[in-house]
Parts: sequence; C-alpha cells; structure tokens
Amino acid sequence: MISIFRSGLLALPALAAVAIAQNTTSNNLQYVNQLIGSNNGGNVFAGATLPYGMAKAVADVDGDNQGGFATDGSNITGFSGMHDSGTGGNPSLGNFALFPYVACPGDTTDGCTYPKLARKTQYDNSSIKASPGYFAVTLDSGITVDMTTAQHTALFRFTFPPEAYAGNSSSPLILMDLTDLSDSRQDNGTINVDSDTGRITGNARFLPSFGEGNYVLYTCADFQGSSIRDNGIFVGNRSSTDVKNLTISRSINGYPLPGGAFNRFQSGSSPILARVGFSFISSDQACSNSQLEIPSFDFNATQTAAVNLWKQKISPITVSTTGVNESFLTNFYSGIYRTMIQPQNYTGENPLWQSDEPYWDSFYCIWDLFRSQNPFLIVNDPEAVESQIRSLIDTYAHLGWLPDCRMSLSKGYTQGGSNADNILTDGYLKGLTGGINWDTAYEAVVQDAEVEPYDWCCEGRGGLQSWKALGYIPVQDFDYIGFGTQTRSVSRTLEYSYNDFCISELGSGLGGHESDVEKYRGRSENWQHLFDPTTPSDLFNGTNTGFVGFFQPKFLNETFGFQDPLKCSNIDTNPNSICSLQNTGAETFESSIWEYSFFVPHDMASLITYLGGPSAFVRRLDYLHDNNITYIGNEPAFLTVYQYHYAGRPAKSALRSHFYIPSFFEPTEGGLPGNDDSGTMGAFVAFSMMGLFPNPGQNVYLIIPPYFESVSIKSPVTGKTATIRNVNFDPTYQNVYIQSATLDGEPYTKNWIDHSFFTQGKTLVLTLGATESSWGSHVADLPPSLSEYSGYNSTNTTSKLSPRWRSTFVGSGLVDPALGLDTALVADKNVY
Repeated sequence: MISIFRSGLLALPALAAVAIAQNTTSNNLQYVNQLIGSNNGGNVFAGATLPYGMAKAVADVDGDNQGGFATDGSNITGFSGMHDSGTGGNPSLGNFALFPYVACPGDTTDGCTYPKLARKTQYDNSSIKASPGYFAVTLDSGITVDMTTAQHTALFRFTFPPEAYAGNSSSPLILMDLTDLSDSRQDNGTINVDSDTGRITGNARFLPSFGEGNYVLYTCADFQGSSIRDNGIFVGNRSSTDVKNLTISRSINGYPLPGGAFNRFQSGSSPILARVGFSFISSDQACSNSQLEIPSFDFNATQTAAVNLWKQKISPITVSTTGVNESFLTNFYSGIYRTMIQPQNYTGENPLWQSDEPYWDSFYCIWDLFRSQNPFLIVNDPEAVESQIRSLIDTYAHLGWLPDCRMSLSKGYTQGGSNADNILTDGYLKGLTGGINWDTAYEAVVQDAEVEPYDWCCEGRGGLQSWKALGYIPVQDFDYIGFGTQTRSVSRTLEYSYNDFCISELGSGLGGHESDVEKYRGRSENWQHLFDPTTPSDLFNGTNTGFVGFFQPKFLNETFGFQDPLKCSNIDTNPNSICSLQNTGAETFESSIWEYSFFVPHDMASLITYLGGPSAFVRRLDYLHDNNITYIGNEPAFLTVYQYHYAGRPAKSALRSHFYIPSFFEPTEGGLPGNDDSGTMGAFVAFSMMGLFPNPGQNVYLIIPPYFESVSIKSPVTGKTATIRNVNFDPTYQNVYIQSATLDGEPYTKNWIDHSFFTQGKTLVLTLGATESSWGSHVADLPPSLSEYSGYNSTNTTSKLSPRWRSTFVGSGLVDPALGLDTALVADKNVY
C-alpha cells in the first residue's frame, strides 16, 4: 500500500563523503540501522523485537505512528509492546501502553495526567538508541525508557533522573491504559491491579487496521525494582487507590473513554522494570508467557538472547566490503533486517481454531509480500517460509480460503488477485518441503480460481462468472454471486491472469492435473482481452507520449471503456483521482495503466510483441521511468526495473537499479520512498544489491552485477555457499555492465539463473566493463516465457529453455544500433 509520492530524476549516485569500508563483513548486525524509514512515510517498526516476534516494544507517538514510533518530532504518548511494521492504512496495534511519571504533583495520584492526548510529551532526540532487540529514549521529564523483548513478552526499564529522588522525595507512577494506536477499543475493556503484587491484567476488544472483524488481546504486567506504595484505576483524568478493577465502555463520542490502572512506587532510586506479556488466548496465558520467557526480569540476558537470534538470522549473506562506502552496507543489511520483522509467528496464540499447524499473522499484505519479501526469505530463511506456507494452508483448511491479507487474527482487505497462489507456487518451485501438504495447497489455489466467495472483499476472487465466460473482469460487472468493491477491473484481470499461471505451474509440478494445467494456462492469457492497440497516451499538459496501445477497461458487452493511461500514476496530480479501494476508485489499484501495462510476468514474449517488439518495449520502459510515471515506493514498480532483461538488455536493468539505489532508498530516517510494507522495500534493496532479482512465482532470478565485489549466500537448507564475484569491480559504479560470465567455471550467457544456484552452492563470476556488451542479449539467453519470443531474427533456430513451459525462443540478439549491439536483427513486429 502507498501513502506518499516521491519524485525526481537522478543519475548514477556518487559516493558520499563518509568512511569507506575495508575487508569483509563478519558481524553483519553492526550495519543494521532500524531507524531507516522511521519518518517520511516509511512507517517502519523501529523498536525491539525478535525475528518474526509477536512482542514488539517501542515508544508510541502522536504523529506518523503506523509502526508506533517516528522520528518526525511528534510527541510520545506511551510505550507499548505490540506493533506491525511498514504498513499503510490506520495505525496498527499499540495496545495497553505504559506511561511513567517521576511523581504526581501534590503527592496525590489525581495530580498525574492520565489520558494519552493530555499526557503526551517530547523527548531528547539525541537520546534515541536502536539496535536489533533494543530501543531506548529519554523523555523531557528526564526518565529514560529502554526495552527489549522475548517472543510474546516485552521488558521495559524505567530509569528516573537522579535529581528526582534526591532525599527520597520521588514516588514514581507507571500507568497502563486500555487503548491502542487507532483508538479502536470497543466496549467492555477490563483491567485489574493486584493491591499487593502490583500485577496488572487486562483485556479489550479492538479493530484491525486494514480489515474486517475484531480481535481480543490480553495482557499481564509485572513490576520489579521498587516496592509498591499504592495502586488503583483511573477513568478519564480521575483516579482511585481504593478501586482495583475496571470494566469500561467505549463511550458515545467516537473516542474511547480513557481508562486503565497504575502502580505508584516507594522510590525511583533504582530502575523499575515492567515485564509485559501478551496473548490472544487469555490473561493467564499472557502471564504464563512472560514468566516462562523472562522469569527473572534479567534485562541483559533477554537482550543478549535477542541479539544472538538476530545474528543467526542475518548471517547467511556476507559481502566483500573492499572499497565500498559503508552507507551501502548499512542500506543492504538494514533491508535484510526489515524482511524478518513480519509476518509474525503467533503459533500457540490462535483462539479461532484448534490445530497442530503453525499460525502466522501480519501477512500485511500478500499483494505486497509476494513481489520481494517472501522470495527473499526463501533464499535467506526458507524454514520460516515453510512454516508460513503451512499456516496459510491451515487458514484455508479452517476458514475456507487462502488470505490475501491478514492482521490481528482478522481478514484483511484483498487488493487485487488471490496472491497467496503466487507465494505457494514460488515456494513449491524452489523446493520448499518442511511438512507442507502440497496436495492441500493445490486444493486451496484451485478454490481461489473456481469458487467465488460471498464476500470477496477479504478472500478469494470476485467476478469469476465473467472471468470464465468472457475472459476478463468487466468494468461495472454484474456479479450476483459474491460481493466486493466493483473497481480495479484492469488490474484484477492482470493479476488473475498471473494467479492462474501460477496455479498451472503448481499443478504441472505436482503431476496428475494435466487438464487443469491446460485450462489455467489458457486463462493466464486473459490479459490479452483488455489490450486496445488504438489507445494513445497524452501527458496532462497535452503533449503526446508517442506511445499507442494500452490495456483498457472493457464492458460486459465486450466494448472498451476508457481510463487515461496516466490516471493514478506518479505524475497524476488530479485530487479527484481515486486509486485505492474506494467505491469510486479507478480500474487500476494504486498505480496507472501505464505501469500495469508491464505486468504480464509469465508471458513477456507476447507482451513485448504487443508493445511493438523489443526496441519499442525498451523505449516504453525507459519512458515509464525517465518521466517519473512509475512510483518506486509501491511494489508494482519493482519488476519494471528489471524487465529490460526480457528484451535482451540486462545492462539497462543494472543501470536502472543504480538509478533508484541509493537515490530513492537512502540509509536515513526519511530515506524510503514509501511504506516499507512488511519489509518489501527492504527486500527490493537487498535483492538489487545482491545482483539477483526474482520474478516471483517462477524459478527465475535476473542477473545484474552486485553492488559489492563479491556476495556469498550460505543455504540454510544444504549448508552450501553460493558466490557471485565481480571481476573489474568499480566502487564508483561506472563498471555496471556485464561483459562475460562463468558459472562454476563454464561460460554462461543466460541473463537469468534458477534457485539451484543457492541450494547447490554454485559460483557465478561476472566480468564487468564500462560499456554495454552483447552478454545476455541473445534470445536463447532470455528468461522463460509462456509464448515464443518473436520479432527478432526469424532465420535463427529455436531453443527450448524449460520443459515446464511451452516456450521456444527464436533469434540470436536484439537490435539497438545506437548502442552498437547486434545490428543483424530485423525490425520490431507488432501483432496488430
């Protein structure tokens, strides 16, 4: 999902005037800066967590707080232990926030301020410390709050300023309130405080941030470091030490009535620790989680355990640092770090059904994840993806559908197709096993393709009757079987086409589904029904772009409608352009027809022909990027950076990659071009800098030179190490063009590679130069496509690249005389 737009045309980046790193990486964790994307709409979670941990502790602010904290100068309202990362929509989670006071004025509990809008405070910006498993900040009151986490438990440490307890005058108060970041608490929030131990237990019902339904979360907080002076509850801004239990309504004014509990302590001369456990099952389980995970309130041991887990997870990929600017290392490893913040492992915390299978949450959203984050984890942490896939399949088994988005035990909104189909296929093609029942997986994806749910806002697909009868989703479709927002007909058609292709790949791999394979491969070509060869495109100032032929919405009667190909693009400044899930939204989701014109990832050969042949395709792709039509801060843009490969121009993919990194992905607090979307931006950076970018749902990685002299990837599955090495590496990134390559010592001319590169520990050596060569430009070197490549050189022989695909590639090279490439090629050919 997108929240901001960022514009600008930038050339190859020059190296910044900061320290140049030497030698090779050893402790990769030292390069992680988890504050990258903590303002300017990155919405990252910047606090303490474990890899995929449920507990996520950070300060909450009243600014851009989708991830809880932001370095945007806004006020801190509390400290909570449940969050999502990089999301759009409403702020997510942030339940049961704590807030400390040095003392209450007048030495009465009514002297403290309880509602979060009134108690909010500034902080010392220079005091912020963030590292994997740790976060700290000092409030204007002088209280330093630092925190670390276990899987379901956050441990907060409150250190009070020395002047506050001079002469033992300080009597700190720490409150917990029944709220969340979105103020979504419903009726009957309940909280209790034990008068003797100070244990606070509570629960409340909240709303998900981008979905339907609700969820109940439970908490249990214990305190250590000072004896209890008194405690009680508060409602509004009034408190009582006589009352220990509270059940509170939402109120009638649209904002939840403030309420919660507090402990007041005898002294703040020593740090006071708050151990806060969470559970979706019960407060008893929240208490059990916290006691099991952090039994002795040992802050250092808890933090060390978190650091060790992060070291393990971030260790498979190492790079040479010779001559490389350290900011590139920070960008790279911080991107990898963010891929493992979520989805979150909620196994054992699912109250919706009983199962022995794992349960994962915060698939937020699969429309984003399938394009980069999930494929990256297949390389770096395949065991986690196996567990996630099992969870997706188990969700289908109990709820009837694979999710396209899920958070807080709730069904999230579907943005386009049934994109869990792509994730399952990607995992199967890349050899994931790990207890996955692939037969049930196939059953689930076929359900997506064949059965329309009653409410397809949040699962499955809509418009399947038209999809099967007409071969596209009509604009203003007549759909009486299921119900959802009748928009996005163009982007849904394109996504359903690719979903069906992925289903055909899974069916083909499993075997025994031959008729299905033929059917779904046929449906995967439905995108062609929306291509109008006569549609032109003008800029908003009236200038003709020079390109004709775009996808267009089509009515039930099979006549074309019209949507300006630039509507919802990065240069569309019309405030009336509605591009998301609104009922008045466009026929494309969060992007333009211009950009969606490149989304045929399974049949690039046909698409290139439709768009006028390889040279015309390259010119159009250049126009998309050079004129700022695309928005790299949104996931549909990712693959377009590398689609030059399919036209035999891998050098332009490399150049385009450096166009965007680091200019649009800077290792700074405001450095991301948009929401991190659960680590998808981080995965885009990591894959790009590694020099291998996936076409997700296919066993294909597109090759460019890595941003480092060498990259080594140790397979967590086989223990073998794959290596990519650059010869003539240039850290000023002038030599970004591959002249030749070898794979395990043998000449290699294909511009792509498959997943066996990682699992078999192969070595790819790339010899680089400062000018574009013909490497990877011959048709036999192009990535697989469902259809034949044509419009190249009809006198050349065909060569079949993959028995899985009915694809034969014709020709030997691509024409671009301006760059001195193979001039023996024929002119482009258009099918119209």
